[in-house]
Amino acid sequence: MKKIVLAVVVIAVLAAGAIWFANRPDQTTQAATVEAAPIADVTISADRVVVDGRVVPAQSAELSLPTSGVVAEILAAEGDQVEAGQPLLRLQAAQQQAAVAQAQAQLVRAEARLAELKAGAQAQEIDAANAVLAQAQARLDRVQNGALPAENAAARAALAEAQAALQGVLSGASDQQRIAAQAELANAEAVQRQAQAAYDRVAGQADIGARPESAQLEQATNAVNAARARLEDLNRGANASDVAVARARVARAQAQLDLLNAANPAAVDEAEAAVRQAQAQLALLETGVRPETVAVAEADVAAAQAALAQAEAALADTVLRAPFAGVVAALNVNLGEQVAPGARIVSLADLSRWQIETEDLTEFGVVGVKPGDTVTLTFDALPDLSKQGVIERIRPIGQDNRGDIVYTLVIDPTEQDERLLWNMTAVVTIEK
Repeated sequence: MKKIVLAVVVIAVLAAGAIWFANRPDQTTQAATVEAAPIADVTISADRVVVDGRVVPAQSAELSLPTSGVVAEILAAEGDQVEAGQPLLRLQAAQQQAAVAQAQAQLVRAEARLAELKAGAQAQEIDAANAVLAQAQARLDRVQNGALPAENAAARAALAEAQAALQGVLSGASDQQRIAAQAELANAEAVQRQAQAAYDRVAGQADIGARPESAQLEQATNAVNAARARLEDLNRGANASDVAVARARVARAQAQLDLLNAANPAAVDEAEAAVRQAQAQLALLETGVRPETVAVAEADVAAAQAALAQAEAALADTVLRAPFAGVVAALNVNLGEQVAPGARIVSLADLSRWQIETEDLTEFGVVGVKPGDTVTLTFDALPDLSKQGVIERIRPIGQDNRGDIVYTLVIDPTEQDERLLWNMTAVVTIEK
């Protein structure tokens, strides 16, 4: 298009008019009609503006991913028509998938803990706590009230037995015990003599060591030695260690009997503490969990849910999806390549609806133009095509274009044409 030098045109026309008026015989002044001629790329007159534009999709986007990674799958090719939400590309995501699985496990654990707290104690747990309390109370009663008759009788019997044993150790062996030990020794010696005679009859044989007569003689000799030792022990009487052991048994039996018959303050305190502990445990089971504990468990569930949502979002960030239905206009990555966060990967556009954007409408030409105005559209590549359009909006910020401030009009054609392509040049005529 052409640039405007409207001031120069006006000055030139006025100068020519002045000369013409000066040379007229009657010096009659007549109105002169001045029409601005296109001198530069933009044509501007009092009632018309003509500017360049280009064809663009009504909706387009440069797509990228918020995370880095290696391209694992490319799911669409250039020129493919895709639907909104359709996956276009997928990165390797083993770490993100593992993080999701871990977050899911943590959430299941937190929910199970919360459900356990809210369910309260089971009947079996309360029965067990009642049994523990009853056992603790019975022990306290026994400590405070002394031993039961049966326990007292058993303790007295144990004491009498220990005392009898001590008396026996102190008195030594009886005549009957000595006579029995002497008879046992005599019997053992008789058996030994018989075994010796049998051994003597075969003593000259070469295999004497393996014959039964040899083993029988050895067994008989051992029996004689054992019987003789028992008799000597009876004749010698009890030693100091035997007496000490017997006296200790008597003392232990007496202490046990005294313990049963006298309350021990320390034992009473211990039994009372056990009862209080059992009562507290039962009360805790019956009243249920404290609200503060439930609140902590609920917070753990919420935290686990948030962690799972975060892990799922990180996994979703490894997949590039189409934000709207359109055509893949450009694909700027290959399988196996490393993708940086924010790098442009896919150009997506809705090619079913075109708009026209002006490129060189200056600040002089935009004055008086407003959204809703009707314009005429022609196309350099399609000379036979002329369309009407409506200004949808005017971008409020002007851009510097080689020293000129230009504004962009976004124009909706009243009719679409399938021959239009992205970035075709257009001529926009604005009637003021």
